[in-house]
Amino acid sequence: MLTDPLFYLVAIPALLIMGISKGGLGGGLGIVSVPLMSLVIAPTQAAAIMLPILCVMDGFALWGFRGQYDKPNLRTILPAAILGIGVGAATYSYLSDSHIRLMVGLIALVFSLNWLYHRMRGNNPAAKAPNRIKGWVFGAISGFTSFSVHSGGPPLDMYLLPQRLPKGVFVGTTIIFFAVANYTKLIPYAWMGLLDTTNLMTSLSLIILAPIGVRLGMLLHHRLSDGWFYWLCYCLLLVAGIKLSVDGASALWAARF
Repeated sequence: MLTDPLFYLVAIPALLIMGISKGGLGGGLGIVSVPLMSLVIAPTQAAAIMLPILCVMDGFALWGFRGQYDKPNLRTILPAAILGIGVGAATYSYLSDSHIRLMVGLIALVFSLNWLYHRMRGNNPAAKAPNRIKGWVFGAISGFTSFSVHSGGPPLDMYLLPQRLPKGVFVGTTIIFFAVANYTKLIPYAWMGLLDTTNLMTSLSLIILAPIGVRLGMLLHHRLSDGWFYWLCYCLLLVAGIKLSVDGASALWAARF
């Protein structure tokens, strides 16, 4: 297992943020976790160490939001996510994480800024109904980006947030979605050798953070009204978009020189 104290100094808050996000905020804030850990280890190793912990977090979150989900949406986005994971695994050695981060970040920025613009002007667009085509598109993109950089939250938010689901149903739906996605990702991660002894032992040493983070997220979730919940989700989506765009563009720019 990793023994560098600096790694744990960064990994502990990163994983607590992920747990809080997964346990009550729809997963949006967790976008910062892999980039934080990537400050001290390689991004691929950060993603591999996080995956088993995410699977444990999913178990606690599923129990906490049991019975709260939107079945019609899940029927569409779950098969799409598995397709996206398959594409991600097949193209993993050909695509740059930087390109993926930039693409998802720009889409998230446009989406969140458009919502904030209309809200500040006093517009309140009607809730949108589930759409199978959009569900397949955003579900597949979410599965694809989740596989490579654990950044599936923004694409999924772009599909679910406009529907204005009750906050418990929204979070419960995202939890089921990412639980299926994360457990599915174990297969290609193991096949590619990313779940080696070092990474697994490091994950095991940090596993106690899973229930702590999820519990903190659930406590926060129950203290937010629906209005504040959606404001926070869109703001987190905006922050995630900025973070992904800056990371992706900076890496691509640096690669030119």
